[in-house]
Parts: sequence; structure tokens; C-alpha cells
Amino acid sequence: MTTMASRPPPPGLPAKVASVPPNQTLYVTNLPSAKINKEDLRTALYMLFSTYGAVLDVVALKTMKMRGQAHIVYKDIQTATQAMRSLDGFEFLGLPMKISYAKSKSNIIAKLDGSFKPPTAATAAQVEVTDLQQSIFNAPVPGAPAPAPKLPPKPSGTDQVMTDAGTPESRGVKRPREEPEEESDEDVAMEEESDDE
Repeated sequence: MTTMASRPPPPGLPAKVASVPPNQTLYVTNLPSAKINKEDLRTALYMLFSTYGAVLDVVALKTMKMRGQAHIVYKDIQTATQAMRSLDGFEFLGLPMKISYAKSKSNIIAKLDGSFKPPTAATAAQVEVTDLQQSIFNAPVPGAPAPAPKLPPKPSGTDQVMTDAGTPESRGVKRPREEPEEESDEDVAMEEESDDE
């Protein structure tokens, strides 16, 4: 008895495509990335792929890693298979689309069947933090008040009185205030001209 994994791929299919099991999520490549904005691309893909069945989600990102690619999520595998067979090689906005099954289950399908596990810090990639990065992260925020410098400890004993501040002569001399010179009355306000002439 042969199992599914030991059977060779059907003729005409590359081994890479045949190794991905059927899935509700289709992986679409060779999409135009510069000619159309992300929302218009998602809408156009939804309109095209929804003719084959209920589309749950269209993920089209414009990042450098994901440009020209999209994921189309169907409600069931049969609909996804029918759309893939019909639209593979279909010219979409001037380029022939390449469609295959996605390698993994999409998040929306996992949420629907109850197997979704949100990513946690333990499963995320562990990043090594260098001393330089640590010093940058622990630096004070720009614009924040600097921490107050520590004052020397107060000497024990009684307060000392300044002996030379007792007489008015030793305190310094107060300077008189300089008054601005008053301007002369030579400046005359402009006379209003009448337009009655």
C-alpha cells in the first residue's frame, strides 16, 4: 500500500508545487507592484477570485519582501483548487499570474477552526542585545529634565552665620536706575486727508 508522501508527483507538475498539500489559501505571484496601489490591488484580486467562491481574505503587501505577491483565502479547499486551476497563467494587469497552494494555513482559517495560536515572545526569534544597544536603550529621553546632581551631605553641627554681611557698607552698592530720555515733540501725527475734494 502506498502512502501520499511516497507517491511521485503527477506528470506535468514540478516537484516543488506537488509537495505542498492542498490548502484553502492560494499563493499568487507575478503581480504588478508599481502600477497599482495596495488597496486597488486587493480590490481587483477580490473581484477576480470571488467569482469562484467566497473569499475570506486577500493579503497583498507592498513591502520589498512581499511585493508582487498575494495570498487569497477561500472558505474551502475545493473552491481554492477550482480558482487555482482556472486562473493560473491568467493575465492580470498585463502579467500572467502564477498560483499555487500556500505552504501553511492562514491565520483567518486557524481562527475559524480554533487552532490559532498568537505569536508569543517565547516563540519569536531571540535577538541578542549588545552593550551599545543596551546603553542606547537605557539613555535618558531627549528633552527630559536631567537628573539633579547629588548635593554633598550637610555638615553636622549648627549653621554658620556670615560675619561680613551685617553692615550695609559691606553688602554692596545699589546702582540708580537709568531713565530713558524723553523724546521731543517733533514727531507729529499724520493728518488725515479728506476725500471730499
